[in-house]
Amino acid sequence: MTSLQKILGWIPQLLDGAKITILLTLCAIAAGLVLGTLLAVGEMSRHKAVRALCSAYIFFFRGTPLLMQLYFVYYGLPEINRALTINSQFLAAFIAYGLNSGAYCSEIIRAAIQSIDKGQFEVSRALGMNYFQTMTLVILPQSIRRLIPPVGNEFIMLLKDASLVSLIALADITKVTRSIQSSTASSLVYIPAMVLYLFITAVFTLIFHVLEKKHSRYE
Repeated sequence: MTSLQKILGWIPQLLDGAKITILLTLCAIAAGLVLGTLLAVGEMSRHKAVRALCSAYIFFFRGTPLLMQLYFVYYGLPEINRALTINSQFLAAFIAYGLNSGAYCSEIIRAAIQSIDKGQFEVSRALGMNYFQTMTLVILPQSIRRLIPPVGNEFIMLLKDASLVSLIALADITKVTRSIQSSTASSLVYIPAMVLYLFITAVFTLIFHVLEKKHSRYE
């Protein structure tokens, strides 16, 4: 069997792994954006306790390795209480990556919110809007346009960091690649695996570039 035939034979398994990688990244970034929005608003709250709590959360998840967070969710929580056991590797990865992404997205969202002219807040207050209405109806919709480039970067970073889930035996691209390499004793499998990562990264980079070009506004 030629090298090309070997590589082509591995493609279906690698594509199955790619589905896991992409799904995990999409779910994690979605959760990160929701959580990040709450954290960003909390960091700008007038209440010191809320600001301190949000800042502590962000400091912890940005200051500790994602791999340790993943290990703790999957292996550490059951030792605290058996009821916290997560039998699904995908669910454990989603929780760890979502919590981690929330911390990074919060800083992105906070910066976008603070980039909005303060006059927008004053006008909203003059129209009788409360803080919640001002944020949801005026500030956040304008901030979204400025979020696309940094969120795109966060997505690509998360996509590549998804390879860490292979260490808890979740069958993503990296796990499938290592399994094939182990069973065939051929390192050629890393070639299509890297090409696949490059292809996925290129596709999503293009998607975010199109969105940025269409919706972003620079002042």
